[in-house]
Amino acid sequence: MTTTETPLVRVLEADGSFAPSPASEQYLPVIDALTDAELEQFYRDMVIIRAIDTQATNLQRQGQLALWPPSRGQEAAQVGSAHAARRQDTIFPSYREHAVTRIRGVDPVDILKVMRGISHGGWDPTDSKNGNTRIYTLVLGSQTLHAAGYGMGLAFDGKTGSGDPERDEAVVVYYGDGASSQGDVHEAMVFAASYDAPVLFFLQNNHWAISVPVETQSKVPLAGRGAGYGIPSVRVDGNDVLASYAVSRALLDESRAGLGPRAIEAVTYRMGAHTTSDDPTKYRGSDEEQRWAQRDPIARMRAFLLGRGAGESFFAGVDAEAADAAEDLRARTVELPAPGRGAIFDHVYSEPHPLIAEQKAWLEQYEASFEGGAA
Repeated sequence: MTTTETPLVRVLEADGSFAPSPASEQYLPVIDALTDAELEQFYRDMVIIRAIDTQATNLQRQGQLALWPPSRGQEAAQVGSAHAARRQDTIFPSYREHAVTRIRGVDPVDILKVMRGISHGGWDPTDSKNGNTRIYTLVLGSQTLHAAGYGMGLAFDGKTGSGDPERDEAVVVYYGDGASSQGDVHEAMVFAASYDAPVLFFLQNNHWAISVPVETQSKVPLAGRGAGYGIPSVRVDGNDVLASYAVSRALLDESRAGLGPRAIEAVTYRMGAHTTSDDPTKYRGSDEEQRWAQRDPIARMRAFLLGRGAGESFFAGVDAEAADAAEDLRARTVELPAPGRGAIFDHVYSEPHPLIAEQKAWLEQYEASFEGGAA
């Protein structure tokens, strides 16, 4: 399979014009059903998460965070797919899905708690306010195994394939082009395919696994990896929020209906660094970055909405909302308290454990032995 043989689903051109590619025809009814309010919400979510992302990067540079993985440039892939999932679906993110988690209900400050080093997980995935969203996974690809297992459980428990889209459940798991080369991802696809698990494997191909280009990782489009396991796979323009939404909604409905796993390769671009500890100028040129900047997903959607008659007051309102969200993130982050010394012992086991209790008591005694009661 070559790139030219793999159709790309695109609805919006880089200039925002509505020009569906031949591969997108079957998904157009999903897009036609969107209301003006929903289209505007797509844009709003992309703008707000970019402002939050920029603020988080600034906080790291100012010493408030240990690390931050920017998501600039990948907003369309995330916003479209997140809105495509239904409320009962379960989300397994990697560590860059800031838009996805926010749309599902996770407070962005909970992500920063992890990056600040004061929380082991950030949020409670069993709390309904977090929209069935599992915590971030920093170990590359391991979340795909978790997602496959969870999806298998849904199938075993009869929570999928009933024909009721308001009740049937599915799973969305996010990972990157680098993680797609991990054995965990391939093992997850084997089990998901073998057990018809309702899992959507959502690969964000941002072209760089830290400093390794995607061409080094695979001689064929990454969508072919899912297809190799008999998983129907679609290649999507990841900078087109409408394409991301429509394909994700269609494939999730198929998985939820009991047709087994599905896969998406969202072709996008990491416009920033891999993390704030990375220097992308050492491995890629400015010409490449400028070419992708012309395909900016937010600028594309803005041009599309302008063409539909959206007024400047709408865009000004979104910008103001984004600025407020970023400032709120800063204010609440710098006020976060340090965790108590006992936090490292919490949640190691689901039930009280004598060894953990012994270690906690030892630490308390050790700290008390210092002048002032702390080392």
